[in-house]
Amino acid sequence: MADLSGRTAFVTGGGRGIGATIAEQLADAGADIAINYRRDEDAANETAETIRALGRRSETYSADLSDFDVCSAMTERALSDFGGFDILVNNGGIASRGQSVADTDPEEMRRVVGTHAFGSFYMSKLLIPTMRERERGDVVMISSGATAGLSANGGPYNMGKTAMEALAFTLAKEERRNGIRVNVVAPGLVETEMGRRLVRATRGVEDIRELDEGSPFGFVCQPEDIANAVVFLCTEEARYITNQRIYVNGGGF
Repeated sequence: MADLSGRTAFVTGGGRGIGATIAEQLADAGADIAINYRRDEDAANETAETIRALGRRSETYSADLSDFDVCSAMTERALSDFGGFDILVNNGGIASRGQSVADTDPEEMRRVVGTHAFGSFYMSKLLIPTMRERERGDVVMISSGATAGLSANGGPYNMGKTAMEALAFTLAKEERRNGIRVNVVAPGLVETEMGRRLVRATRGVEDIRELDEGSPFGFVCQPEDIANAVVFLCTEEARYITNQRIYVNGGGF
């Protein structure tokens, strides 16, 4: 069983969906958890209560990840509460509207890339200095299988996730000497609210589980499959793994 006892994690977008499952599984392995959320306070509080029921500490913090000053104020509060962090999961993200580049609103581009790419940069910049003081640090970027294909009508999302990965691979080289591992986990289609909206919009499928039969291993990827990869990367079993992208998609795009 994974053992993260004594470690403290900050999970952006950790109130619901994949982020909530990551936060809960990190806590189940022994870590205390700071949860960032953007709007859904009730969901974030529910996730925090689940973590506390596991005997771990959890606090919630609302912030728009695309705003550096807001992120800075949030991390200042979290550092005051927890003292420091040695795990950062950059999971917070938003979807784009599925339009061509020519039809994309520049404000949408700014908002989506700002959340995925700049938000990950801001949180890494703010928390990595505390990781350097710890015995070990881990940064995990939750990207997407979209970076493998860069399909049409997804410019903002494709650009945001690709920039996030570029940041991860740069950080991995910069911070290795400081004992910090940096890796990317890239999910395919996952059964979350975002995944359900995606298949309704692109395939006309109302129940995502209708896709089980045609999915690898006979089921649509679940949030715990992504969380399992994240937890593993933060354990001693993965101590020699950095600068890697792991696709969690059943082996196909």
